[in-house]
Amino acid sequence: MSGETLFVHFLGTAGALPTPLRNPSCILIRRGSDTLLFDCGEGAQQQMMRLKTGFIVNAAFITHWHADHYLGLFGLIETMSFSGRTEPMTIYGPAGIDKYVDVIRTLTPKIPFVLEAVEVSPGDVIRFDGYSVCVFKTYHGMDSVGYVLEEDMRPGRFNREGAIALGVKPGPLFGKLQRGIPVEIEQGGEKVTILPEQVMGGRRPGRKIVYTGDTRPLREPDEMLMQADLLIHEATFDEEMGSSHAKEVWHSTAKEAGGVASLLSPKQLALVHISSRYTTASGHVREAKEVFEGEVFAPNDLTTVETPFRDD
Repeated sequence: MSGETLFVHFLGTAGALPTPLRNPSCILIRRGSDTLLFDCGEGAQQQMMRLKTGFIVNAAFITHWHADHYLGLFGLIETMSFSGRTEPMTIYGPAGIDKYVDVIRTLTPKIPFVLEAVEVSPGDVIRFDGYSVCVFKTYHGMDSVGYVLEEDMRPGRFNREGAIALGVKPGPLFGKLQRGIPVEIEQGGEKVTILPEQVMGGRRPGRKIVYTGDTRPLREPDEMLMQADLLIHEATFDEEMGSSHAKEVWHSTAKEAGGVASLLSPKQLALVHISSRYTTASGHVREAKEVFEGEVFAPNDLTTVETPFRDD
């Protein structure tokens, strides 16, 4: 697990209406060999082609039932069918996911793979190999959720010098200790057992990515959202043009997104779901930075960010 890469591909960063430069919401996260989609607005396939990510998607997660967050799945599943996919695919989402998948099955009756619908609620945890996707409540005037991709805890750092001082010779025994397996060595003609905890530091957290979907600023941030490596938060409006309107339509301003980040303390804040009324998101970034001291950026479509392991 310690060698797995973690890339976030911003396929769509627009608000409800696409623009010539921004597609509707779609975030593709690739962890190692796994590919997950978080929302899938129209045009997602072309964005995947432009980034050359391929169409092998292990699972999709929908935040809510506004069309700019799910319409792209129809075409993507059709393309998967044409490509001869046989592996099952699961689509997760809030209440209504069964009806949505039923519509896909009805309109595309010859899908050659199992398409499964799983309804999620805040607090649910979906386990994958080496990481989980957790569900949290969002506030968008309807059933809506956000998702946290969080890796399992990592082993502590290996104390090479300490192991050698205990009499362990460099080589295969090092690997066993790092995997948590006790080893036996000879000292003064006697067998001595060296335990992993003698040469391994404390366990370290894995990486964490939080995606809010569309929402008003979170009212009671959950512990699971704290200290993410990357917080992807909607920022539909800036303060000048949309602070009052944001409340009416259950969205957030960039400054409000920055305020959430100041509470959750992520390493990076990515502002997405930018309204089509803006030709640039520079003002959004500036306003978020007024209240959040960490790194803030507003990714363009097709931006890719690699999330490295932490130094601790």
